[in-house]
Amino acid sequence: MNYELRIMNKKSYLCAIFYTRYNKFNLIKMNVITKTVELPDGRTISIETGKLAKQADGSVMLRMNNTMLLATVCAAKDAVPGTDFMPLQVEYREKYFAAGRFPGGFTKREGKANDDEILTCRLVDRALRPLFPSNYHAEVYVNVILFSADGVDMPDALAGFAASAALACSDIPFEGPISEVRVARIGGEFVINPTFQQLEEADMDLMVGATEENIMMVEGEMKEVQETDLLAALKAAHEAIKPMCRLQKELSKELGKDVKREYCHEVNDEELREAVKQACYQKAYDVTKQGLEKHARAEAFEAIREEFKAAYAEAHADMAPEELEEKNTLIDRYYHDVERDAMRRCILDEGIRLDGRKTTDIRPIWCEVSPLPGPHGSAIFTRGETQSLATCTLGTKLDEKLVDDVLVREYQRFLLHYNFPPFSTGEAKAQRGVGRREIGHGHLAWRGLKGQLPKDFPYTIRVVSDILESNGSSSMASTCAGCLALMDAGVPIKSPVSGIAMGLIKNPGEDKYAVLSDILGDEDHLGDMDFKTTGTPNGLTATQMDIKCDGLSYEILEKALMQAKAGREHILAEMMKTLDAPRPELKPHVPRIEQMIIPKEFIGAVIGPGGKIIQGMQEDTGAVITIDEEDGVGKIQVSGPNKESIDAAIAKIKAIVAVPEVGEVYEGTVRSIMPYGCFVEFMPGKDGLLHISEIDWKRLETVEESGLKEGDKVQVKLLEIDPKTGKFKLSRRALLEKPEGYVERERRPRPERGERRERRPRPERGSNAPAEE
Repeated sequence: MNYELRIMNKKSYLCAIFYTRYNKFNLIKMNVITKTVELPDGRTISIETGKLAKQADGSVMLRMNNTMLLATVCAAKDAVPGTDFMPLQVEYREKYFAAGRFPGGFTKREGKANDDEILTCRLVDRALRPLFPSNYHAEVYVNVILFSADGVDMPDALAGFAASAALACSDIPFEGPISEVRVARIGGEFVINPTFQQLEEADMDLMVGATEENIMMVEGEMKEVQETDLLAALKAAHEAIKPMCRLQKELSKELGKDVKREYCHEVNDEELREAVKQACYQKAYDVTKQGLEKHARAEAFEAIREEFKAAYAEAHADMAPEELEEKNTLIDRYYHDVERDAMRRCILDEGIRLDGRKTTDIRPIWCEVSPLPGPHGSAIFTRGETQSLATCTLGTKLDEKLVDDVLVREYQRFLLHYNFPPFSTGEAKAQRGVGRREIGHGHLAWRGLKGQLPKDFPYTIRVVSDILESNGSSSMASTCAGCLALMDAGVPIKSPVSGIAMGLIKNPGEDKYAVLSDILGDEDHLGDMDFKTTGTPNGLTATQMDIKCDGLSYEILEKALMQAKAGREHILAEMMKTLDAPRPELKPHVPRIEQMIIPKEFIGAVIGPGGKIIQGMQEDTGAVITIDEEDGVGKIQVSGPNKESIDAAIAKIKAIVAVPEVGEVYEGTVRSIMPYGCFVEFMPGKDGLLHISEIDWKRLETVEESGLKEGDKVQVKLLEIDPKTGKFKLSRRALLEKPEGYVERERRPRPERGERRERRPRPERGSNAPAEE
């Protein structure tokens, strides 16, 4: 016993020493700093650092009410040899426990990122990536995790702010900070970071990323608004972002992280750079002016580079192979810059683009509808060297997509999927799974089209865009092809939609700039802006913008928007030459759907116990029947391969939900025989008594004398519905001809009941005394 006590005391002593030292260590190392910024409506967002994930290069916990996101950033100390790009990886994940929920699926744990998480990753990535130094090539990993959510505030609007704040708390080279907000127009007023409920009433929903000086990224959807409305929304968002950026600068300075780490990820040879420029610039400029098609132009540019490499190798024949290989790598980098400068100067100085167009010209367009007989709708849209083959499939309510995310659980009845196979750019490589780019491009086209679908159209719709050729803006080609495929399928869209991608050339320090309509892939890669807009004749429906230059004035933005409007109108006019309105009829092989509404109290009767009734109707008719309770009524969809199948199912449903009417004649089925009559099911789920006296005009001693037996079909008339019990009284004889000379037998009147005698008083309990007479 004493030995055990000594051991316990020793353990307690060691624990006390451990916790004392641990707390002392924490007190030394923990430097918790909290900063708060206020939104225009008075709500606040706080960021806290120094408490969690301290081994990361930078980390913050962002909080808005009960929504909390942890953002961390880690960067490698050195770049992988040979890397000449920015290897940035952004991850955004939502934990189900954040909303007090279990994940679905067998394993009951979070798996790979879903589409919404990937779309949020892309929003953050697109705002951060342009702001890393061009010569910084170390791997950078940004992780944003939703740890708490109340279902009120939308966490995706906070992810960019959290990610940038984590970078501000680190010494990783970054030319920010940035922040992102969602701006929505609700009742004519702009709201920053609206709640889920507020967003339902919005006619504009935009995510905007910006530095304190410039807008970097825009993506969102609108309900046919004007270009001036979009500009006003961007200005409102930018004003809300500016104090968030200032807060991050203060935090970085307070932490001593405003001085970033030193790095050397590029070794340059300025003499070689100048030699490449002198030897190749004019040749590249001449190729730029020729207006060649994509592959011919690429081959011409490559020939210039390879010619210089060969000449350089010949002039340095004594150079070691390893050193020559290093020089060739530098030549590739420097020649890329020469090619970029030649393209940009040709546009700025002469207004000539790579394919010979002027800045406002749209490439030739041709369209075709119904190229495929199998799909319910199909279309080809070709603009220059970009081509989309889109198909439309119409399905039933059973084909809806269930979105079961952490904060959103809903069904989607319009799907748009985008595929980008390698052969579309002439690449010889295997096609893998769907990438983030494909999800993002498909989502933009989906946003552009979804607002034009009628709410009362009963079908679930899936549009698939397969890119067969690509040289610039395949997402906008998907929008155009998808619109034509919808119209070819007979979907009664409100207005047709077209889309266009705009570019920008603007060199730092120059006032001269050029806005390019319908950009090529190279103009996107070598230019300063990729600005996509979709819209109808009535206004904008979706937009996506990425800025790669240091500054972009609202004057340039307005010019780009108005030039894009003219381009969209031209493209739409070309589309309308092929098909100017939705087809009035669905194609013969489209499954037909009929809808009907029933009172809420009949839903159970249609479904039946364990689904027995509805399953039986589907087996009997071959139709597919779905039923949902919405707005206090039952909404039924009946789909089938032909009209006869649908009509048969609807007749059965109507029979179930019909209200019995006195005096009506029904065909029923004898369900059971009793001595006093039989019970007849005259409507689904409704049985009535056919009394023995109502079977025939002649007197029957037994029901069997009538010849009726269980399962027989019999016509009956509903004589009466008991107001108290709701029981049904049926008659068969009322439908038979009355025999000649028949005299109704008089019923004997019941004897009148006399007055009740007074009851004798009961003896008291426990007493043996007899009751009084």
